[in-house]
Amino acid sequence: MSGHSKWATTKHKKAANDAKRSKQWAKLIKDIEVAARTGGGDPAGNPTLDDMIRKATKASVPKDNIERARKRGSGEEAGGSNWEAVVYEGYGPNGVAVMIECLTDNRNRAATEVRTAMSKNGGNLGETGSVGYMFTRTGVVTVAKGELSEDDLLMAVLDAGAEEVRDLGEVFEVICAPTDLRAVRTALEEQEIEVDDAEQDFRASVEVDLDLDTAKKMLRLIDALEDSDDVQNVYTNMTMSDEVAAQLDD
Repeated sequence: MSGHSKWATTKHKKAANDAKRSKQWAKLIKDIEVAARTGGGDPAGNPTLDDMIRKATKASVPKDNIERARKRGSGEEAGGSNWEAVVYEGYGPNGVAVMIECLTDNRNRAATEVRTAMSKNGGNLGETGSVGYMFTRTGVVTVAKGELSEDDLLMAVLDAGAEEVRDLGEVFEVICAPTDLRAVRTALEEQEIEVDDAEQDFRASVEVDLDLDTAKKMLRLIDALEDSDDVQNVYTNMTMSDEVAAQLDD
């Protein structure tokens, strides 16, 4: 798991530093709009909206853009799109399970773009439920390691519903139920432990370990899927050794 996690962290950093920034911003703004529409426009009473605003702020999305998205979603301002959540499932190279979360105002376009990206990159779409049973919705809070020990973190979050703390090298991951995400974050902040990220994730119960060649193919597929404006998140059950991850970074 460590190789995969390090790759995910590296991938996240790279995405924030290149031309993908504008795409990342667009997706974060969409998340804010949807959160405000479904749970109300007040972040104090809408934990999901609060998390999305924090995430967008951390990614340097301009405050004006964040505020306009919040107002569009809550109906305070006209012009919000009727975003619809759709999840596609399928397989990538070497039988890697893939879950693709979309927010779209055009289901036909989203389906076409996802199917095209899959078929051009060695993957194929499956029926609903074909791989979903392998994944569990999970809350994940990321904390920079710094001077912290695993025990420090455990003491801070155990009473808030945390299930596990994972050491990923430069960072710790605190795993919890999605419903405990807010409580875990608050518990850390009360102990003056800075939270890097807090989000819901899909975690696989069965993983597929990839060699270098298949890992490269999977990354191409993920990049192709993420190029679609309709795709918000791509989850897989791929993992790789530290050695393979290091070769990918070369």
